[in-house]
Amino acid sequence: MLHHAKLEKCFCAKAKMTAIYTKNRLPSPKDVHKNPFEIVHNSELSVKHMRVLGCQVYILTPKEKRLKWDPKARTGIFLGYEEVSKAYRVFDIEAGQVVVSQNVNFDESTFGLLPPITVEDTDDLDFASLELDDEAPGQEQYKQTGELKSRPNDEEVPAPPTCTVRQRPGLEESSAPNNYTTHQEEDEEIKNDDASTPPVFWRASANAIETAVDLCESSTFEAAVSGPDQVHLRESTQAELESMRLREVFRAAKLPKGHGAIGTKCVFKIKRKADGSIDKYKARLVAKGFKQQYGMDYTETFSPVFKYVTLRMVIAVAKYFGWTIDQLDVVTAFLYGVMKEQVFCVIPEGVELEGSFNCLKLVKAIYGLKQASRVCNENFTEFVCAIGFQASSLDPCLYIRIVEGQCVLLLVYVDDVLITGRSCDLIARTKTDLKTRFEMTDSGKCAFVLGIELLDGADGSVTLCQRRYVDDILKRFGMDDCKAVASPVDMSSRLVSSDAATKVDAPFREANPQEEHWVAVKRIFRYLQGTKMHGICYKPSARIDFRGYSDADWAGDLADRKSTSGYVFMLLGAPVSWGSKKQPSVSLSTSEAEYIALSLAIQEGKWTHRLLCEIMMAANEEGPELMIHEDNQSCIKMTKNPVNHGRAKHIDIKYHHIRDEVKRGEVKLKYCETAVILADIMTKELHGPRHKETTAALGICACSH
Repeated sequence: MLHHAKLEKCFCAKAKMTAIYTKNRLPSPKDVHKNPFEIVHNSELSVKHMRVLGCQVYILTPKEKRLKWDPKARTGIFLGYEEVSKAYRVFDIEAGQVVVSQNVNFDESTFGLLPPITVEDTDDLDFASLELDDEAPGQEQYKQTGELKSRPNDEEVPAPPTCTVRQRPGLEESSAPNNYTTHQEEDEEIKNDDASTPPVFWRASANAIETAVDLCESSTFEAAVSGPDQVHLRESTQAELESMRLREVFRAAKLPKGHGAIGTKCVFKIKRKADGSIDKYKARLVAKGFKQQYGMDYTETFSPVFKYVTLRMVIAVAKYFGWTIDQLDVVTAFLYGVMKEQVFCVIPEGVELEGSFNCLKLVKAIYGLKQASRVCNENFTEFVCAIGFQASSLDPCLYIRIVEGQCVLLLVYVDDVLITGRSCDLIARTKTDLKTRFEMTDSGKCAFVLGIELLDGADGSVTLCQRRYVDDILKRFGMDDCKAVASPVDMSSRLVSSDAATKVDAPFREANPQEEHWVAVKRIFRYLQGTKMHGICYKPSARIDFRGYSDADWAGDLADRKSTSGYVFMLLGAPVSWGSKKQPSVSLSTSEAEYIALSLAIQEGKWTHRLLCEIMMAANEEGPELMIHEDNQSCIKMTKNPVNHGRAKHIDIKYHHIRDEVKRGEVKLKYCETAVILADIMTKELHGPRHKETTAALGICACSH
């Protein structure tokens, strides 16, 4: 089939699936009048939709995805059938990916549309030359020398066939059909309107840590080493390679048949202190993990990081007990995890191998691999559990250790480690244990983590502030000289996702921004300009004060008349968790809207309350009760008794879990006036004095310094 279709071996898996699909629809040896599909499903089958593998196809581009003079169709190659729908799997040559579409025209007389197969060229990188010791047959560990060399042009790395395809503007260069992702939506395409936008595989992990780095760092070796920081960046590159050598990250190897070798590149970052000054320069040799194949060189990729709620909770509890929070940084954290899968990478520029080796086998995980974060997390978890810690069931990146009635808390975000507890001796012992396994830098008392400043006040309070990140955002969008305003009116989703760590006072209307919303977005920038020195302030207290507020804005959306739910949970006079969400259906009354909002608040409140109680129990103290304040009497009555049956009988059963929670006493509801409902800011815009009063009641205040 591959030979007839003039397809390369990299399409072998797709061809096998199509062959199986076809064979199941051929006459059965047991019954020539039926095929296996008809025998199993006991129904007649039409084969009119079946086509010849590898033939040319034309994929219709929907109207909403093309401009006036754009062609209506794109050229592709037929690869097979979609099992769950009446659609075809085709390789879109122009987009360089496999798509699923029903709107396809076939030309079964034309085959062999792919251009000649070439070995992928790696990015131009300057790295220290690496030499090898003869230590193991078939594999050798590399060593570093101090010279910068380049590989001869005639030394190509054999790799499985890769197809060089034409790219659309804004798309990264892809090199092999086995790198393409299959989209389940019809004719879905990868879009990248901004060349500086991080690749998709980075976004999940970068959505929080982007606040900790510059917005304008060099991403290429040439741009970095020719700039004003070239000496520091070259030194960081040498340090990265030396670290890899010491940890035996790579071994020289021959590329097995059927395996692909992924490329590498160099990435630079400048880590800064709370005042904006440079802390250190970082260089990372990263793998092009977007070219990995599922089932071949990776399987599971999920890796947890702590939630912002957990971070705020630990900071607040530490303030309550008078604990100090110290910060540790794991040097090249990913290089400690041992790989389970066989992953081979192309030899980077500047690396020379002796002998007949043509690639590097990854022994340890490096940055960029799809499973790197997972391997790193598993390795760290295994070690800390071995020295007596236990991962929290509520947040797997919170580790708790109890020794002789004294507890120590570890909070981990990839390579950033926060440690706090009652016993200074136990903390010191924990640091020593960690440093025996990992190379770590001890920054002492935590003052800046994930873009958040921790500022101590004269009254013993601690304020969480993101002033430097707000400055960066304003500068990036040319609003650094804008005039401040007293209250926000609208909200951009970009700011919500970035400022969700501390900007509790501007979460409303965050979704679906359009071009006409730019004026409203600029007002948000102006509001941030005036409040960038404000933050969440946790104050010392004689008792652990934990309470929640729930609110709804009935039919607040004038377009579809749906309501908005909002909640906020306070600890030590400031919020630790908050949220605002549009309700999925139209509510017929204010009490119904409040009832649905209360359901959302209880879901978040139970998790937050359990997390707090878990930490308090580790510190030998009893946790507080879960109290939620509500300003609607009818809603409170509905939680206790099935009253107002005529008006409430249609409410979905999934919301009635509230009654069980109240009946068991796990949640207590308390009525309070609308004027003191702090969740009001989550559901509607507040203006003037009302906005100022609410933010002050939320514990948002100006930083003391």
